[in-house]
Amino acid sequence: MNSAYYDSPWMTDETRIFRKSVSHFVKSELAPHQALWAEQGRADPRVWAKAGEMGLLLPAAPEEYGGGGGTFAHEAVVVEELARSGICLGFDIQSIVARYILAYGNEAQKQRWLPRMASGELIGAIGMTEPDSGSDLQSIKTSAKRDGDHYVINGSKTFITNGGNAGVICLAVRTDFRTAGPKSLSLIVVETKDLAGFRTGRSMLKIGRHTQDTCELFFDDVRVPADNLLGSGEGRGLFQMMDQLRHERLSIALSAVASAEQAVEITTSYVKERKAFGNPLFNLQNTRFKLAECKTDAHIGRVFIDHCIQLFIAGKLDDTTAAMAKYWLTDRQFRIIDECVQLHGGYGYMQDFLIARMWVDSRAQRIYAGSNEVMKEIVGWSL
Repeated sequence: MNSAYYDSPWMTDETRIFRKSVSHFVKSELAPHQALWAEQGRADPRVWAKAGEMGLLLPAAPEEYGGGGGTFAHEAVVVEELARSGICLGFDIQSIVARYILAYGNEAQKQRWLPRMASGELIGAIGMTEPDSGSDLQSIKTSAKRDGDHYVINGSKTFITNGGNAGVICLAVRTDFRTAGPKSLSLIVVETKDLAGFRTGRSMLKIGRHTQDTCELFFDDVRVPADNLLGSGEGRGLFQMMDQLRHERLSIALSAVASAEQAVEITTSYVKERKAFGNPLFNLQNTRFKLAECKTDAHIGRVFIDHCIQLFIAGKLDDTTAAMAKYWLTDRQFRIIDECVQLHGGYGYMQDFLIARMWVDSRAQRIYAGSNEVMKEIVGWSL
């Protein structure tokens, strides 16, 4: 096992114990069902209840709301263990939705949604991306017009992780139609059960992340209580999203590092066993050089992400550093795994091999939560 992986400076005795339970759960309750879930395009919703019982869904949320009462370090453990096993289920989205509610919700909203999210009764989703609006959040068109004690919502969202199973959606909507400025957007929490006018599309056919429920959402005159607005008033949505995206981008960057580390580990084991020209592949200088490069890149990534996690826990991670981490580490993740696929030869292209699944799954990391090109713009604006 990679010692650097387990000796990160943000780890404590408590998180080490937590890691053991998470690792056991991943191996016993998630890994055996990957083929079935990939075939059906989503996991069995019942696994969310099991994950809730183990404290995997909201490990950093306060205990009074059903959470584990930990810090981002506990979330990080879950992210890493899933990434190392090549499992994509959307558990991270649960924590992201919860952070929006914790940061901007009132007490009644927190009590209403968070305990059920922690238990797995409610699966959360983030409704930002639209067919004509991705990284450019200000171009969101889904509308929410006030009508008495309700908002009437019309529009659609796409590429929504957990969309098909979602019981609660943190939805980005346009509430000010006089301007397209930053104060025109708001966040409204939508409970989907028996909700008239709301429907989901079929699971989208992606090139990777086949176990992750991803679909379109449609809103046709959907009436949602005005009390579901997050924040003290309309027009705060863009600022809320920009503030919380640091957390999402950090989680993605962390999963990139953990996945890259695992790719190097399993490939090193493979080339020591696989023979070519009568000798293990590892005996070839090119193999060792390639793995040396991958190992070095992964180690540099680990040092960087550990620094970012410490900053985040201390409340000091800025937008620029989060953007750097997201773009640079996901780029390195794909390059490292691509090299590892090459070293596996033909077997690296077979879906039965974890390295092949990691390869296709890693490609999306450079796109969502703000494309890497947008991340570079954020870094560029800071210069």
